[in-house]
Amino acid sequence: MTTTEAGPTEGDHRDADDPQGWRLDPPLILVMVLCLVIGARGPIREALSAPVIQSWMTVFVAVVVQALPFLVLGVLLSAIIAVFVPPSFFARALPSRPALAVPVAGAAGAVLPGCECASVPVAGALVRRGVAPAAALTFLLSAPAINPVVLTATAVAFPREPRMVLARCVASLLVACAMGWLWQRLGRSDWLRLAARPSFDGQGKGEAFWGSVRHDVMHAGGFLVVGAMAAATLRAVVPAGWLHAAAGNPAVSILLLAILAVVLSICSEADAFVAASLSQFSLTARLAFLVVGPMIDLKLFAMQAATFGRGFALRFAPVTFTLAVGVSTLVGMVLL
Repeated sequence: MTTTEAGPTEGDHRDADDPQGWRLDPPLILVMVLCLVIGARGPIREALSAPVIQSWMTVFVAVVVQALPFLVLGVLLSAIIAVFVPPSFFARALPSRPALAVPVAGAAGAVLPGCECASVPVAGALVRRGVAPAAALTFLLSAPAINPVVLTATAVAFPREPRMVLARCVASLLVACAMGWLWQRLGRSDWLRLAARPSFDGQGKGEAFWGSVRHDVMHAGGFLVVGAMAAATLRAVVPAGWLHAAAGNPAVSILLLAILAVVLSICSEADAFVAASLSQFSLTARLAFLVVGPMIDLKLFAMQAATFGRGFALRFAPVTFTLAVGVSTLVGMVLL
């Protein structure tokens, strides 16, 4: 019995040559984009020379350049914790009761000489190593605000107001501990969704360390860029005259500087000098700027969403902002 094999049809030839129909040719696309850019270089140059675009680019680059070194520092510390520190270390270092672990973690934030970009990956690594989320989140909020570098910068920026250093330390630590206790009381485990990470099981410690560093830099760095773009866009379009108009109203000035801290996304090691330059505002309003900024700003929100999940960030950020404004106002009334 013989069989006859049908020859390939025209459609078969087409599918064999191009199984998915139209395909994009990256080199061709690159050539087309380059030709378009060259052809439109005049309008592009004119658009880039506009003052608002120049301001946007300046702010974007400043935010990224300020934050990137500390992001890398946080990633390195995170990789060290993940690869070299055994989970039993944290069980011995922190009290077993979460209510007591929260203030201990808050005080431990004083030893990390970095900004908020460093604290986010470190807090994520702590949770992965078994630290209670309440304690890890307390550390996340306190470390950028009460470490020695930040407090020293605050003292230099306010040489005639030494109380500002004490007020910043007290208010920031109170907010961090309050948020930790609040999470312990009301937080749910399904709100905290740590980003998936590649497994480095079976690899040497050095290879696992650098693998973790590469993953975290690429993952968190992308969200840092997104946050910096948002901060630059808002800063470029907000009229500067609004600040002078609002400075005369105490309640409005506090809320405005708190919102401004979120928008500007300044590194916590440099924000004291910006606050000192806003001399038309009260010390309490400037304290709110210094307390809110290291705990929640646009780039920090993006990084928290990347590390702990968007649902977490959408719940955590508004509560942190509200509590930071309230506590800084009360502390400013008492100490300033």
